Amino acid sequence: MIKETTLKPASGYGMLVVEAILVAVIIACASTEMLMLKGVAIFFIFPFVFIAKGFIIVNPNEASVLVLFGTYKGSLKQSGFYWVNPFYLRSRISLRARNLNGDMLKVNDKIGNPVEIAAVIVWQVEDTAKAVFEVDDYTKYVNIQSEAAVRHLAGSCPYDNYEEENAEITLRGGAAKVNSLLENELNERLAPAGIKVLEARISHLAYAQEIASAMLRRQQAAAVIAARRLIVEGAVGMVEMALVKLSQIESVQLDEERKAAMISNLLVVLCGDKEVSPVINTGTLHN
Repeated sequence: MIKETTLKPASGYGMLVVEAILVAVIIACASTEMLMLKGVAIFFIFPFVFIAKGFIIVNPNEASVLVLFGTYKGSLKQSGFYWVNPFYLRSRISLRARNLNGDMLKVNDKIGNPVEIAAVIVWQVEDTAKAVFEVDDYTKYVNIQSEAAVRHLAGSCPYDNYEEENAEITLRGGAAKVNSLLENELNERLAPAGIKVLEARISHLAYAQEIASAMLRRQQAAAVIAARRLIVEGAVGMVEMALVKLSQIESVQLDEERKAAMISNLLVVLCGDKEVSPVINTGTLHN
């Protein structure tokens, strides 16, 4: 595997002075009437063109990979004006951070439910040699590997814990952990291409349309059950408190039958979702 090496080229300004001297010599020789000096002017044109081809400008957050006759010589990553061997082949690479807004994918989660998922990934080139020589097209490589990572993540975690209550990480409930898993997997997949993932986040997550309505009804039913459970727990506590308060009043004596009737009536009133109509009993329970 080729490793990135930083090249320290000559300053372009020094060679620019040499070019200026060559231009002055060429003009001076060409302006004379002596045939020999005119030949000298033509001779100096070749080194002038040769040196001119060696100038290179590296912009901020850019790099240039240099290859000489099939051999990697190094990379220029520091911005500036330089002069390098004119025979170098140069590949310019951007080191800026890039956004990948992934397409929405339809995959099955760990349980098998079809879900729709998409991710936003921020990445940049870290190793220019790997990006140029280890993969054919590093931009396409990032797109394909990112899609594969999102599919693998969706298949390794359930959407929620309705069907798998022991699940530690779910796509819907563990956003921070899910994003961390995605970022780590992407860095592992993209390392051979010299790519570093700065951030990876799930941008879209939903059940597929064919089961969305059924899952919505299930979520609503679960919410109703949870609310009913809370209401019942509160009602039982209130009934218990009422019995304790009544037992402290000496003038009120309730036998077991009346306690059972009162508990039944209080639970109906407290747990019912509709208003109740009071019934006044003027006799005994046996009448």
